[in-house]
Amino acid sequence: MADNQGENGPSPLGSTLTDVTALRAEHERLCAEGLKLDLTRGKPAPDQLDLSTALLDLPGAAGFRAADGTDTRNYGGLQGLPELRAVWSEVLGIPAAQLITGGNSSLALMHDSVVAALLNGTTDGPAWAGQRIKFLCPVPGYDRHFAICEQFGIEMIPVAMDDNGPDVAEVKRLVAEDAQIKGMWCVPKYSNPTGVSYSAEVVAELASMPAAAPDFRLFWDNAYAVHHLTDTEVEIADVLRLAAEAGHPDRPFVYASTSKITLAGSGVSFFGGSEANVQWLLAHLSKRTIGPDKINELRHVRFLPDAKSVAEHMRRHREIIQPKFDLVLSILDTELGAVDGVSWTKPEGGYFISLDVPDGTAKRVVELAGQAGVKLTPAGATFPLGDDPRDRNIRLAPTFPKIEEVEAATRALAVCVRLAVSESAA
Repeated sequence: MADNQGENGPSPLGSTLTDVTALRAEHERLCAEGLKLDLTRGKPAPDQLDLSTALLDLPGAAGFRAADGTDTRNYGGLQGLPELRAVWSEVLGIPAAQLITGGNSSLALMHDSVVAALLNGTTDGPAWAGQRIKFLCPVPGYDRHFAICEQFGIEMIPVAMDDNGPDVAEVKRLVAEDAQIKGMWCVPKYSNPTGVSYSAEVVAELASMPAAAPDFRLFWDNAYAVHHLTDTEVEIADVLRLAAEAGHPDRPFVYASTSKITLAGSGVSFFGGSEANVQWLLAHLSKRTIGPDKINELRHVRFLPDAKSVAEHMRRHREIIQPKFDLVLSILDTELGAVDGVSWTKPEGGYFISLDVPDGTAKRVVELAGQAGVKLTPAGATFPLGDDPRDRNIRLAPTFPKIEEVEAATRALAVCVRLAVSESAA
């Protein structure tokens, strides 16, 4: 995590924090206000969802026929509408023939992929069930990824993140030595929660590195592919091309969705992979569905008919949420910028800010915030099994609340951080 403390750097504890008694009084005042504020989950705000309300009026007068004449009201079309895959092929940089569309949740496709590998094996290995399976988990990371592993008894190995992505030297060492490591969770662009994007060098190493397990997979969750917060619109390297060139075409499973682009409850998800992986997943999906919601796919392709329209739509999203991020960062800088041991990320995209507090204080910060009516993601949630060994990381999600609520919650959070740090130093 980058050091984002004040311009003058950290100051001695006594010169930056008022005494514990005064901070406790301020905390008691907050508790008495009866606040009900929530920074827990990265959901689109209602005004973001309003940007896509027109979807509900589609397909409209143009009818239910897709470009190839398919009646979208009927069964079939397991891989998804060709015209929708053509649009998102350009957006995601994946050939349309190597994309599958799904329901509103890319997490469901990740879950299905793990289940398929457990029960049926992969294109180049037997069923994982019955083996001792391990996944690498960059930390801090996404709690729902970890929950899938926990559900199926998959051992999770934390790997530290830096400003270029996961510690690739450590990843290479572990994967080369241990054939039980079958997968690695990755959020390669604007990572959850740090906002870090993987460097081209890191992507190339992950795509090409030797692995003891021939069926090792990168679970490449490109959840924030177009979710920029600045004019610097980060692009990441093409993992599918790099893996194919390195002789590992089946290594990446790529996922994305429109859940934070259109309507979170009724978007479209995508799986991208080698031709062999596409056929592998389609064979699995064909046993549980006769086809996706093609009417919803038709809505989406008519609402966002090309990559340019997607980019313009996301600029409108940015106009809504960037001020919230800017406000949080400004308050953190003012209130905590000189507090020793406190730092946070300044993301260029995505939905989160990752806050680090001094070791051993994150749970106390969350507890104090809860007492003051500010809900935060549980401390440790960004680590496997909810166990942050240093008890220092807190994920902040400023997108959903109104901006005045974001301000009130962040100012209250700052009081709680200062109090927790003061208590630990007393």
